[in-house]
Amino acid sequence: MKIEDIKAIQILDSRGNPTLRVSVKADQKWGDFSVPSGASTGTFEAHELRDGGKAYHGLGVEKAIKHIDNEIKEALVGQDVFDQKNIDRILTELDGTENKSKLGANAILGVSGASTRLASKMLNLPLYKYIRAIFEQDGKWQPDLKLSENNFVMPKMFFNILNGGKHADNNVDIQETMIMPNRDSVAENVKIAAEVYMTLKEIIKSKQLNVSLGDEGGFAPDLESNNKALDLVLEAIVGSGYKPGEDVYLALDVAANELYKDDSDEKYVLNGDSVSLSAVQLVSLYKEFLATYPIISIEDGLAEEDWDGWKMMSERIGDKVQLVGDDLFVTNVTRIQKGIDLNAANSVLIKMNQIGTITETFDAIKLARANGYKVFVSHRSGETEDSYIADLVVGTGAGQIKAGAPARGERTSKYNRLLEIEKELNG
Repeated sequence: MKIEDIKAIQILDSRGNPTLRVSVKADQKWGDFSVPSGASTGTFEAHELRDGGKAYHGLGVEKAIKHIDNEIKEALVGQDVFDQKNIDRILTELDGTENKSKLGANAILGVSGASTRLASKMLNLPLYKYIRAIFEQDGKWQPDLKLSENNFVMPKMFFNILNGGKHADNNVDIQETMIMPNRDSVAENVKIAAEVYMTLKEIIKSKQLNVSLGDEGGFAPDLESNNKALDLVLEAIVGSGYKPGEDVYLALDVAANELYKDDSDEKYVLNGDSVSLSAVQLVSLYKEFLATYPIISIEDGLAEEDWDGWKMMSERIGDKVQLVGDDLFVTNVTRIQKGIDLNAANSVLIKMNQIGTITETFDAIKLARANGYKVFVSHRSGETEDSYIADLVVGTGAGQIKAGAPARGERTSKYNRLLEIEKELNG
């Protein structure tokens, strides 16, 4: 089946900023994809093309839409919709830059994602099954592929229930304090997360703290220290009738790029604790956290170019906790390979818009997995109601996902989609 048409419109993401919704057509059917956007972004992420100027404070995406309407459409109309690897190759070659700055990674990802959703519709397959097929078959649908119904893995889910850093207007340095309910079923984990989230709100109100929300739906009160954020979440877990470290674990996204100061003797500045720390001292703080709290994952514990620090951190605590590289790796196989060579981190965060195409996302997952690194699929802070990453995490068997709080439609769309997939597989 050949691509017949491609369209794009400007929509709003969860922060009220413009983004793209792209539609690809073949055989009178359309497949759509809405592109997310990050706030705490790594320097080495693929380039998100914005318009500049006065409209939307310069954040419009009409330039990206024009590229879709012109060069991209001209290059892809007539191409096989079931050959995703070829579609993505054409897109990357048409752009021709290392970071997709000519056409924009947002334009490229929109077309790449919409193509896969269209192909799954044409085959009358759930998206996660189509993703599994092309993930295993080098990016191209094979008609005789036999998909086993019992080898899909439902992911562990990490819910961001207390926001800080660049995702909130408060004094908490840790960008995300997450909970990971420890049950086998998605339905039970969603239930636990929702209950802890509700309890946390009650506790924050009882302490006469601000119950405003951060970008990802978690609460964003001002607190005395970063430890208090962890204490509050523990109190909410216990108050909901669950045992920390057994029923529910904690996870952190420190987003240390935002703490890193080049002009500081001690490189990492924690405003909430009024301290400046070296990489060694910051890792020592993490060791204290691990001894006190049931933390199983720390994301971006150090800055994106602090490779020596990441190696030191991996040596000191890598056997005790999952160390996830986000800004460090930006879903880029070159940077992931460097991390593998240096033994930095032990897990890779996967964000499609950091790299720009579906098949390049597959490549990052495969490289990480082949070298014993865990894989962790993620949303962005500027999200849409598109639930694509829920199908991605199941289709690739990544095993872990974070999509924000168990609240707000752009977050719950992912969790609700996982509920649907689980029911379908169990049924």
